[in-house]
Amino acid sequence: MSWIKGEEFDFNDFLFTERFHIRQMFGDIGNNHAEDKEYLGNMGIALNHNPIVKWYFMKKCPERAEFIAKISAEFAGEATSEEIKKAEIFIMESCCDVISYANPEWLESNNGWWTMNEWDKARLFELADFSGKIVLDVGSGAGRLAFTAAEKAAWVYASEPVDRLREYMRDKIKRENIKNVRVVDGYVKALPYPDDTFDIVMSAHVVGDEYDLEVAELTRVCKSGGWLLDSPGHGEPSEPLEGEHEIDDNNGLVKRGWEPLSCDRYRKQVIK
Repeated sequence: MSWIKGEEFDFNDFLFTERFHIRQMFGDIGNNHAEDKEYLGNMGIALNHNPIVKWYFMKKCPERAEFIAKISAEFAGEATSEEIKKAEIFIMESCCDVISYANPEWLESNNGWWTMNEWDKARLFELADFSGKIVLDVGSGAGRLAFTAAEKAAWVYASEPVDRLREYMRDKIKRENIKNVRVVDGYVKALPYPDDTFDIVMSAHVVGDEYDLEVAELTRVCKSGGWLLDSPGHGEPSEPLEGEHEIDDNNGLVKRGWEPLSCDRYRKQVIK
């Protein structure tokens, strides 16, 4: 499933791709692209006709360089301009998260449908009391949840592993003179904070690749009595889930003790 229209983006947007995303694009955990022949065929065509992107991928992620070279060699034949464009669009839509992260302005204005569906900031404040709290937003993206929480919280730390998104949030902080938000580099499975640091740890469209590791890390940095909040972004809890997410929300979070709420929201109070 893609939430972008590939023709609206540029294949050179991949030049903003982070190393961990390149690993995912070429077969890392939670991703079966390394065995998807249709995906690999389109990737080979696209990379052979975008040599700068191919070079960037191989330099940025040397552990995947041999595999990238192999794919390119297998699809090194001629292709028409129509075939090239079709391959580029296929890859951009297959890697829609990576492309959207390269376009933070678009992300901020268009991701409401999967970040707490039909976004309304009141739905965030219904989940916990943010007043005077120390909050961590994991996978902050363009900062929608972080900046909303900052309206009531004492401090909000926006943890985001994508450099382009971190700089976007820092520019907004400076432009709008926001005093209580700090942006940091952090990954959901390795958050750069001591145990028991935050009153609230929240995320949206982050948890789900490796539930046990991710939830354990969220729990580690949350104080006893604090709250974990999450919005997977796949629909109402009562809706059947399809495809790659069919074993996600209801089985993934609920069976780990999270409370399902309306509008695709989940929460759990941490007791240590």
